[in-house]
Amino acid sequence: MFKILGADGKEYGPVALAQIIQWIHEGRANGETMMQRQGDFDWKALAQFPEFAEALGTKPPLAAAAPAAPPVAAAAPVAAMAPAAPVFPAPVQPAFDARVVAVQKANPPAIGLMITGGLGLGINLFSLVLHLVRTTQPPPPQGIPPELANMIEMLNGPAGIIFVLIGMALSAFVLFGGMQMQRLHSRGIAIAAAIIAIVPCTSPCCLIGIPIGIWALVILSKPEVRSQFN
Repeated sequence: MFKILGADGKEYGPVALAQIIQWIHEGRANGETMMQRQGDFDWKALAQFPEFAEALGTKPPLAAAAPAAPPVAAAAPVAAMAPAAPVFPAPVQPAFDARVVAVQKANPPAIGLMITGGLGLGINLFSLVLHLVRTTQPPPPQGIPPELANMIEMLNGPAGIIFVLIGMALSAFVLFGGMQMQRLHSRGIAIAAAIIAIVPCTSPCCLIGIPIGIWALVILSKPEVRSQFN
């Protein structure tokens, strides 16, 4: 397996040897294309890999045979000795345009989901520490309805720790969903993370979670992005 450096300067792969040989015959790669064997750390030109020596020595078959050139007259030795025009390798055409476009569109909302999940983790972790170090429960504010006072007392007790742990789990899932969306992996997980960020009772951070979750769902529904998910 090999990694290849595309014409856009980005790294793609790993891809199999047969795929790269096919790209050589299609004119998408040549001896100057930078490559890296999977597991190595240095990049080298494709021509330095012995596996592709035979492929680089062949050319795609022509559609039709060119007519034979007329014999060179003996009276024109100067023309016969003229140097041939230099042949430059065809530029490598990026074969990854569709995936690059999908990554560029999915990356901003994916980062937003990761920020939302990270903030939620931090807020819930701070709340958990407060629950664990607090020795006495603070009294509810004066003048509030009894139902609201009972709810505050419940959240300040052991039930509050359970809610905090649930919030940490949801925040971690939103963070993980953003990472998957950024890599164009597991579209279902990315959609679930965006929905959790939108719903007020599950969103790790409602102020930024709702617009970011909606943004992520819109991008995930685009055909050019949906088709590139693994």
